[in-house]
Amino acid sequence: MRILFLSQVLPYPLDAGPKVRAYYVLRYLAQHHAITLVSFVRPNDSAEALGHLAQFCASVYTTPMPRQRWRDAGHLLRSLPSPTPFLIARDEVRAMRSLLAQVIAGQPAFDAIHADQLWMAPYARLAQRLGRGPHRPRLTLDQHNAVFIAFDEVVWVTADDYAAVQRQANGSAGAVRNSGVIPICVDASAALLHRRAPAPRITFLGGLHYPPNAEGVLWFAKEVFPAVRAACPQAILTVIGKQPPPELAQMGIPAANLEVTGYVADPSPYLQETGAFIVPLRAGGGMRVKILDAWRWGLPMVSTTVGAEGLEARSGDNLLIADDARSFAAATIRLLGDASEGERLAAAGRRTLAQRYDWRTVYPQWDRMYPV
Repeated sequence: MRILFLSQVLPYPLDAGPKVRAYYVLRYLAQHHAITLVSFVRPNDSAEALGHLAQFCASVYTTPMPRQRWRDAGHLLRSLPSPTPFLIARDEVRAMRSLLAQVIAGQPAFDAIHADQLWMAPYARLAQRLGRGPHRPRLTLDQHNAVFIAFDEVVWVTADDYAAVQRQANGSAGAVRNSGVIPICVDASAALLHRRAPAPRITFLGGLHYPPNAEGVLWFAKEVFPAVRAACPQAILTVIGKQPPPELAQMGIPAANLEVTGYVADPSPYLQETGAFIVPLRAGGGMRVKILDAWRWGLPMVSTTVGAEGLEARSGDNLLIADDARSFAAATIRLLGDASEGERLAAAGRRTLAQRYDWRTVYPQWDRMYPV
């Protein structure tokens, strides 16, 4: 099949959850189909990333994603009285519409159009309207928190997200289309992280521009970390991710116990010394790619129930789950003080990853939507 694949983020390098999802779906589909990738790009997206994607895509087209606070604020105000969600209004970019028109005019007709998540849904519908040839290309929405009746297929990342949207639709028959649940997957065959001797390092990794990440880190620093420091005075809280909240530096945590790095292209040196990887999220939806990454790296982990939603996560088996400050602190202290327990949890997590979240094993499910 000839598939037009639309992405809001350039799906490489694999340094964010949305990129991971799009990348491995793209990799799988490219094994059997001719993929034309059309994606927004940001200033830090590199020619090397484009070259990597071009290795398995038939063609790659991009256009810059404009991002200015004043522009976003204007879209937010205009979306308030409108049925169009802010995220859709924000990403309505004339240059993308023009690019799609050029791509479709210059290529043979597509058999299917794949929209990666909610943001690209309007562009998929536009591409379908612009399409040439006697047959209407099928529309597939790979989406974890919205549904569009206009799509022929809607694929969900977790059953929890599908159920949540179903509840919002008040159970109306046919209101929520479900073509199946296909989770986010990674490469489970990747080599384990070479870990150094266990250290009292507690690591959070994730984009802090995402409010649930920032709120979770601040909650841990304020409500959980004092108890951890009392039991383990040498403990270091390492926060890795772009746009860290300035409040972290205002909590009175000694400099020797707090490390805020900002974005790090290769976090391996920090992860190699991590005794406890934390996912202290208290809001959000979908799947946490950071949990898959921690299992892939072989790191012991503590998460909230919300952080582990949608995953085959079992407390005491492949990670520890704690939801209040006292139990989260106790679980963190447990990992810092018992390296063998951490190794046991990490090994079980690695097995879970290989069995349930390896893209080569799971993504043949996409053949239902795109027959080989």
